[in-house]
Amino acid sequence: MIQKIISCAFFYFFCSNIAMAEDSRGEFTDYLLELQQKAIATGVNQLTAERYIANIKIFKKASLNTHSDESQTLEDFIPQVVPEITVSTARAMFQQHESQIQNLSRAYQVQPRFLMALWGMNSRFGERTGRFSGLSVLASLAYKGDKEAFYINEFIAALKLIEQKSITEDLLRSSSSGAMGQMQMMPSQILQYGIDADKDGIINVWDSMDDAFASTANMLHRQGWQYDSTWGRQVKTTLMLDPNLLGLQTHHTFSHWQAYGVRRFDGTDLPQRNDMEVSLIAPDGPKGRFYLTYNNFRLLHQFNNSLYDTLAITYLSEKIKQ
Repeated sequence: MIQKIISCAFFYFFCSNIAMAEDSRGEFTDYLLELQQKAIATGVNQLTAERYIANIKIFKKASLNTHSDESQTLEDFIPQVVPEITVSTARAMFQQHESQIQNLSRAYQVQPRFLMALWGMNSRFGERTGRFSGLSVLASLAYKGDKEAFYINEFIAALKLIEQKSITEDLLRSSSSGAMGQMQMMPSQILQYGIDADKDGIINVWDSMDDAFASTANMLHRQGWQYDSTWGRQVKTTLMLDPNLLGLQTHHTFSHWQAYGVRRFDGTDLPQRNDMEVSLIAPDGPKGRFYLTYNNFRLLHQFNNSLYDTLAITYLSEKIKQ
């Protein structure tokens, strides 16, 4: 009798899971039809939308690119993600491609060390350019509901890359967060700022280092990158700070931060200039490191959702400079 009850319970559980899976697939199919209509409404050709949306499958590993280990501090994180082998590789790669990167730097007014640091941290110097179907990842992320509007826009931009820039569906590979290519740009960024630097007729940020670097440098330049400035600096605080002052959303001049008790890391006064609006961040809270971050940091931060990851990029850029 007990065995029969267990068998019936297992059968019910098994059937319920099948039904749930079928419902999930059905709901995703309906969602894809909504995406199709939204894409068409923004100017994507109906035949294009129908053709490529028909091939999309739900991608369960799709995830936001965030730093999730809350027990880890910057003291542990930075050495872990930027070990000496990464620093030495970055320096060697810079020497190998110095002429090419210097030319891009002059053309787009972005310091070479930042381009190299982005390359190293975002794709391990071109080794991790994305291996999943970009359309499936982006549609799945939109379907999940976190930042839905953002991912709908990126999904439509990916369709436009196929339609307007002759990028094939097979080439349109992404990470599990939807970022693409050697610099891990989002589709809307490639669509707006992509450069066919090697003049082969296609913006290939996956396989062409020329295209990847030029597209990134062009994006940063057009967004307001300041060539005569850096990303920021580590600082210390001498007074108790209102937590509401912390974060990239708050901008003050150096003199304001000086009045709040912020000093250079060596204890000396901050720069005496009022032509910059800078932000104070403390990723590990008031007992951790403090950084004053500039406009260039905000532009670098668009490549990641995590301050940890962006600070790793800036750390590597400093090591490349040394």
